Amino acid sequence: MRRFLVAGNWKMHGSKELTAELISGVSRHVLDNARISEQKVLAYDILVCPATPYLQQASTLAEALPIQVGAQNVNANAQGAYTGEVSLSMLSELGCGHVLLGHSERREVFGETDTSIAEKFASCVNGEFDITPVLCIGETLAARQAGETENVVAAQLDAVLDVVGIEGFKDAVIAYEPVWAIGTGETASPEQAQQVHAFIRAKLSGLDAEIADKLRILYGGSVKPGNAEELFAQIDIDGGLIGGASLDVSSFAGICEAAQKLATQA
Repeated sequence: MRRFLVAGNWKMHGSKELTAELISGVSRHVLDNARISEQKVLAYDILVCPATPYLQQASTLAEALPIQVGAQNVNANAQGAYTGEVSLSMLSELGCGHVLLGHSERREVFGETDTSIAEKFASCVNGEFDITPVLCIGETLAARQAGETENVVAAQLDAVLDVVGIEGFKDAVIAYEPVWAIGTGETASPEQAQQVHAFIRAKLSGLDAEIADKLRILYGGSVKPGNAEELFAQIDIDGGLIGGASLDVSSFAGICEAAQKLATQA
C-alpha cells in the first residue's frame, strides 16, 4: 500500500518566528493525536516546503521530528552565473529531501515551460543528490471547460517522460493541482480528482505497472480539514499538496489527522 504524504507549500510566506511556530505546532499536534510521541513514528509522511531563506532553520528544527523539509524550486544547472537561483547541491546542504517542480505559479507567473521543468526533473533523478522531485501538473479552468483536462495533463507528463523515461518516476512524486482550484476556495470534487489521478496512474502503468502502482500522486487545490478525508479516501489519491492551510497549525494538523485516520484503518 502507498504511504500517504501530506505536503505544505508555504509559498512566499514566512519568517523565523512563523517557521518555528509551524514546525513545533504541527509536530506537537500530530504526535499527540497519533499518541506516539515517544516513538515519533507516524503512519504517513509530512513534508513542509518553506521559502528558501528558512530552509536551514526548518531542517534544524525538524531534524528530530517526523517532518521532512523540501524546497519550492531548483535550477537544473549544477552551478554558474544564474543570479538568484539555487542548485541541488545547495538544497542538499540545507537538508532538503524534496523539491517542488512545475507549480502552476512557476509556470504562469515566471514563464516556466514543460521543457524547462523536465530539465529540472532530470537533474534531480540523474544527479548525485538524494532529492525527490515533486512534479506539479494540472489544467486551467478554460482547459477543463473545453474538455481538455486529460490532454493537458498528458502533455505535461510526456514532456518529462521524453527526457527521463518511466524509470525517472521510480522515486518521484506527482501532485495534480487543477489551476482553477488553487487558492480560490474551489475544490475538485473527490470524484473529479480521482478521475484525473486514475488517468495519470493508468497512463504511467501502460509504461511500467509496478512503478505506476508505487507512485504517490497527491491532490492540491484548496484542501482543508473538512474535505481532506473524503479526498484522501479515493483509491488513487495518496495525500495532498497544501497551500494556504499549511500556514495554520490547526488546519494543517487537521489534514494530517485525516491521513493518519485513513492510514491506520487500512
